[in-house]
Amino acid sequence: MSGTRLRIVVAINPTASFGKRKAVGGRVVSALEAAGHEVTALREPNYELLRREASRAVESGTDVLVVVGGDGMVSLGTNIVAGTSIPLGIVASGTGNDTARSLGLPVDEADAGIRALIEALERGPRPIDAGRVRRGADATPLWFTGALSAGFDAAVNERANILTRPRGRHRYTVAMLRELMTFRPIRYRIAVDGVVEDLDAMLVSVSNGVSIGGGMRITPDASMEDGLLDLFVVAPMSRPHLVRVFPRVFAGTHTGLPQVRIQRVRSVRIEADGVVAYADGERVGALPAEIDIVPGALRVFA
Repeated sequence: MSGTRLRIVVAINPTASFGKRKAVGGRVVSALEAAGHEVTALREPNYELLRREASRAVESGTDVLVVVGGDGMVSLGTNIVAGTSIPLGIVASGTGNDTARSLGLPVDEADAGIRALIEALERGPRPIDAGRVRRGADATPLWFTGALSAGFDAAVNERANILTRPRGRHRYTVAMLRELMTFRPIRYRIAVDGVVEDLDAMLVSVSNGVSIGGGMRITPDASMEDGLLDLFVVAPMSRPHLVRVFPRVFAGTHTGLPQVRIQRVRSVRIEADGVVAYADGERVGALPAEIDIVPGALRVFA
């Protein structure tokens, strides 16, 4: 796309990183305009309004959708353009930024992220796989780029979403410690590529990317371009053991533990009573859920 003037819709989350990076969106717009592109900037007071306006803008005609924020914004963009010819650009300015990490994009320096986007627009988009989630035969499929989780980590997400302090990634650590006080292993029924299995586990995740929760490298060898998902299962363990294991997940050195199972799959159905699933940090809803991979479903500037 070198030298091409593009029509670009930029969807900006003004509350990314709890508002600490609210100036990033304006810098993205200015940089894109300086590079010669036609830019439509969208800022709305809440996520649902922003999703609706971004969908309308894309339907009206654009060459690129750019999202500015964290994994929630990536989820918003993915669910608008996955399965279409419209590519997605990402400038990470959120709390977790796990999809940006998996794509090798800058996550701690906004200006580096903006430069990476401008350079990628010159090179052109790259196709990656996307996960697809269905909850019921008539439900509209949801898309994800990173991971769907259902278990301890999803329970931590539920708790973190109602906490107001502390802000940033430490909020998830506090939520995890509080959740540990009452959490018990869950009885699951999973169907992996059609093979049914009943098991007890602390969590079940289905991953397209490398990490969740702001850098927890649950599936460090996952690829977004292999046409497969990585099923991640953690067997029951004591609370003290889980606390000791937790730091190893950030380094990705947990994969050899006997309680950890990672398996490459194409589809998974997950059932469990009273368990809520999250995908890319966004609430999907109660299980059961059916998850599969769609190779090359999303084009990204990365």
